[in-house]
Amino acid sequence: MSEPRQLVVVSGNSGGGKSVALRALEDIGYYCVDNLPVALLTSFVEGLSPKQTKVAVSIDIRNLPANPSQVASILTLLDDSIQVTVLYLEANEETLIKRYSETRRIHPLSLVEDSRSLQQAIVEEKRLLSALRAQADLIIDSSKLSIHELSEMVRKRILGRDGQELVMVFQSFGFKHGLPSDVDYVFDVRFLPNPHWEAELRPLTGLDKPIQDYLYGFADVVELKEQIQTFIERWLPSLEKNNRSYLTVAIGCTGGKHRSVFLTQQIGEYFLNQGQHVLIRHNQLEQHK
Repeated sequence: MSEPRQLVVVSGNSGGGKSVALRALEDIGYYCVDNLPVALLTSFVEGLSPKQTKVAVSIDIRNLPANPSQVASILTLLDDSIQVTVLYLEANEETLIKRYSETRRIHPLSLVEDSRSLQQAIVEEKRLLSALRAQADLIIDSSKLSIHELSEMVRKRILGRDGQELVMVFQSFGFKHGLPSDVDYVFDVRFLPNPHWEAELRPLTGLDKPIQDYLYGFADVVELKEQIQTFIERWLPSLEKNNRSYLTVAIGCTGGKHRSVFLTQQIGEYFLNQGQHVLIRHNQLEQHK
């Protein structure tokens, strides 16, 4: 039986994070097209090769039909075998204004009408996209999310809808950088021995073997790792029965470089080897990179 084709329609406020969402989808295997004329959507989908089973297109204020309600009609014309997910990215007015002032870009609606202020353009865009937002399957508010956090949220939300199984997301972080958003369980491992105080280990990360050998040498580290794994295993069946599409476990140490990275990687790989659908992320390492 052939794999059902997935179509993700990415929409939302200009400055809300659509470009970040498209890049995140591309990273997980989606063929992405930005700013495709809506009238060509049906022909575009019909012209895809059989291998292109995961596709994402953006529909926003730039290519919105004169009558925004037409989008819903066009989507219903697609083949019944295509699973459509509408992903809507938004942010509050204050955040959008700040983002535009930082990038010094011009809002698309201000280009159309020079006399329209940025605030007026944001309000008008919200009105024009209201019908599309109303039919969204997933809505993400990016106001308080970093680019990394938004990318991660898009990935796990879409993967969770695409698959029948629960997606397990394990992420490391540093408490001094703040708690990550949208997590289910947080484990604080700052009480464990810290490789930071060993001069030869300080430049390394929890992904390096010398750090792993060092931490595996402490009984408390091994015991905590096993207890976290046991806790998750104990409640995983109940979480799956609750029709969850994803489960996020965050493990934090002080800087997010050694202990949390080590445990996140080891525990994530443990469940990966158990046949679970696992994503492993290291917040501080990725931001530094």
